[in-house]
Amino acid sequence: MIQSPNGVVIPRTVTLQLDQGGFVLESGKTLPEVTVRYEMYGEINQAGDNVILLLHAFSGDAHAAGLHHDADRYPGWWDDMIGSGNAFDTDRFCVICSNVLGGCQGTTGPGSTNPQTGQPWGMTFPVITIGDMVDVQYRLLRQIGVNTLYAVAGGSMGGMQALEWAVRFPDMVQRAVVLASTARLNAQGIAFNAVGRNAIVSDPAWNGGNYYDGPHPTRGLAIARMVGHITYLSSESMRLKFGRRLQNADGAKLDLEDQFAVESYLEYQGEKFVDRFDANSYIYLTKAMDYFDLASSWGGLDAAMARTRSRFLVLSYTSDWLFPTDQSKEVVYALARAGKDVSFNEVVSPYGHDSFLLEATLQRELIRAFLSGGTV
Repeated sequence: MIQSPNGVVIPRTVTLQLDQGGFVLESGKTLPEVTVRYEMYGEINQAGDNVILLLHAFSGDAHAAGLHHDADRYPGWWDDMIGSGNAFDTDRFCVICSNVLGGCQGTTGPGSTNPQTGQPWGMTFPVITIGDMVDVQYRLLRQIGVNTLYAVAGGSMGGMQALEWAVRFPDMVQRAVVLASTARLNAQGIAFNAVGRNAIVSDPAWNGGNYYDGPHPTRGLAIARMVGHITYLSSESMRLKFGRRLQNADGAKLDLEDQFAVESYLEYQGEKFVDRFDANSYIYLTKAMDYFDLASSWGGLDAAMARTRSRFLVLSYTSDWLFPTDQSKEVVYALARAGKDVSFNEVVSPYGHDSFLLEATLQRELIRAFLSGGTV
């Protein structure tokens, strides 16, 4: 049986209290209602100043720690970073994580019912941005009584949200932890996202996004996940984990079937992903990442960083070729030019982009020191 120091966690769902016109997106379009799924670990103190908002990556969700039931096979995605005495210490902090707008784990997205039609939104769901995700999180926090954040923290797409938070709501965010992320996705990242979306829309079952009452585009989504998963790894991690190892101990059969261990692994990752993710959400969330660009949104990167009042911890990872160190340094240099308090560390790790999820030992000490006000 899987154990977690955080025990069983009950997800919470709220419907945002919106003005009569609904939730206005950066595109100018509106959503008539928005529901948000979130989880909470620890308690809000009497002063209300101990809340840390965790921001999940593209394929994550609100389930950052603990188990959903005693027989749950998988703890939350950052379970080894959250809890009593941990980096995000629940004896001291109240840690909150919500599923993003456009997601498929309880927050309004393309798979949700459009209240005006009674049918799933599908591809009629309006285009969303990282800024829209942050606005939803802001409204959620204010609705549950949170007016200040001790810190925001996230990796990859979560790091994009952390940066957006610090710039968009500078008076609310005291600290920002940005891991394996960027102020704008580069052409390579956009290209990989495009391949994933094309795999989905090429699946005959996609049906223009109207598949909720019939077969889902599982093969297209699985291929998208396989491509994406390759970008999360590194050449070194794949060599150490798989090398050229064959599935058949008797050697290669010299046919066209999958023969290598890495092929079987990618197939497994694709099949597992389709059980918990929506293909349309994949399209919308990758587009939101593509459009994210702090420089163009705020009159230049230096101007964006000048807005923030947060202290920053920025971590990159030596083997991350999806969001390489130079992209983190671009953020660090802009913060430094703006005279902001920023700490930076390039973590030596063989695990590629997934390092921020796997390098718990060193990362734990760096984040703990930063949140305690010490030197990192």
